[in-house]
Amino acid sequence: MRAYTSPDGTRWGVEARAPGASNIMIVFRHPDASTSRMNRYAWINWKGAESRDVAARLDEQGTLDALGDAEIARLFRRSMPIAAPHQLLRNPAVESHSR
Repeated sequence: MRAYTSPDGTRWGVEARAPGASNIMIVFRHPDASTSRMNRYAWINWKGAESRDVAARLDEQGTLDALGDAEIARLFRRSMPIAAPHQLLRNPAVESHSR
């Protein structure tokens, strides 16, 4: 795992997960474990030799090592929340029937 400090000063843990032959997920872990809903993710489409071999899998640590600080910052800017905001999890149709 490596670290990334966002513009607001938060120090995120960065790890690579779910490797495929041509893509891998980069996960930004919020420093407070009790706020895992704030974790974020972004996908990388890999263009290396592995991407042409459907049986290959990208190496998680090798991928992280190959990413520069500017690329990590770009991925963070493009990242999306892993968990939906609380208000999106509510379903008014179900709530109206449960009363």
